Amino acid sequence: MREHAVVIAGGGPTGLMLAGELALAGVDVAVVERRARADLIGSRAGGLHARTMEVLDQRGIGDRFVAQGTRHPAVLFHSHLVPLDITDFPTRRNFTLGLFQTHTERILGEWVGELAVPIYRAREVTGFTQDEAGVDVELSDGRLRAQYLVGCDGGRSIVRKAAGIEFTGWDPTRSWLIAEAEMSSEPQWGFRQDDTGTYAIGKVEDSGRVRVVLTERQLGTDRAPTLRDVSETLAAAYGTDFGIHSPAWISRFTDMTRQAVTYRSQRVLLAGDAAHVHPPMGGQGLNIGVQDAVNLGWKLAQVVKLISPDGLLDSYQAERHPVAARVLRNTMAHVALNRTDARSKALNEIVSDLLRMDEPRRRFVAMMSGLDLHYDFGCGHPLLGRRMPDLDLVTAGGPRRVFALLHQARPVLLNFGEPGSIDIAGWTDRVQLVDADDAGAFELPALGPVPTPAAVLIRPDGYVAWVGDRTRTGLTEALTKWFGAPSST
Repeated sequence: MREHAVVIAGGGPTGLMLAGELALAGVDVAVVERRARADLIGSRAGGLHARTMEVLDQRGIGDRFVAQGTRHPAVLFHSHLVPLDITDFPTRRNFTLGLFQTHTERILGEWVGELAVPIYRAREVTGFTQDEAGVDVELSDGRLRAQYLVGCDGGRSIVRKAAGIEFTGWDPTRSWLIAEAEMSSEPQWGFRQDDTGTYAIGKVEDSGRVRVVLTERQLGTDRAPTLRDVSETLAAAYGTDFGIHSPAWISRFTDMTRQAVTYRSQRVLLAGDAAHVHPPMGGQGLNIGVQDAVNLGWKLAQVVKLISPDGLLDSYQAERHPVAARVLRNTMAHVALNRTDARSKALNEIVSDLLRMDEPRRRFVAMMSGLDLHYDFGCGHPLLGRRMPDLDLVTAGGPRRVFALLHQARPVLLNFGEPGSIDIAGWTDRVQLVDADDAGAFELPALGPVPTPAAVLIRPDGYVAWVGDRTRTGLTEALTKWFGAPSST
């Protein structure tokens, strides 16, 4: 039986990102993917938010995505009629990137290929058994042995079900059809609303096809949608189906909203859609899945390499479960605000007026883009538990950007005080110590300027684990908590 330190079920964006994180840390990781080829049918997710692009910048691959996407200067909370400007935010990625999931997966796949991660294609994880030492992973054509198994296998996750993890939440109340096809006559482009809901028809670039998103008049069934379903829904909304024919693909999504009660069962963990599902309004699903992977990757690597105790993995659940819970809440609000009955329209108008004000705009943009994320590491400096800004630094080795220091997914201790004034003996094999000149004012999205610290300890996922003053109080404790006990050499 072939063995790997970590086996990942699912080769979508979350699984690929996690594989890359583990490979950077020198962990033997493999991906099991049921698709025989990397091609993805349908559009799936449509883009990347600012924080996800920053995460990719932290690994030195952000420009690969930006070069192939379309920049949009706004995020949407509940309506295309009130785009929320993000261009004044203190980030190098002050835009939303339009990029379909098939391209995101392809670029991530190329990166993972460069890191020599094996992908077992045309296979599926069908179950597992685990013991104190590891996991026997059952495949559709054999078995693998691993120290840990991570389910990144989507909303219908076999791994989650086999682990017996409860998936609580709300059943669907509405459904939408989405398709790409050809039309014999010119449709009514753009958005349309009636008492049932919202509809949209747009052109697909570089093809003769159109893309439609249609609210179904009755909740869709588990049966796969057909061209007839699309035609009938078009005719009910527009009075004609515009001669729709030759579909490239047809799919359905609903407002089902669920979250795994726990993200871990001993040596089995969940990430991405396996841990949380929700309607796609706001385009947050792929983004928080990628960020799940970046939160989990370095922690799992340290546990596998015996740098940190197994308990470090508990912080993954503690930090990421509330993030998804907030996304579930705001996507439920999206659905409620998009209803077209008179009462919902009144609420929609009031919320739209609110979002045209600057302060609410800034707070909602920060939330939707992921730039306001704050892990609870206790009281202290406003930077504590938040993303470290990508500052321009002056170091003894020349000018550096903060995110460039994170390309290898290693923690960084930035010292803005007297060079050589910080001693991290015992952690030099794990933590980069960089003396840098004062980088000037620190500004955080939605919060504004914050005091310049004397030093900051940055985790591999880009979040600040400790902020120092001239006394260095708490540094040893923070290093031990996040990066293991000091070495004896």
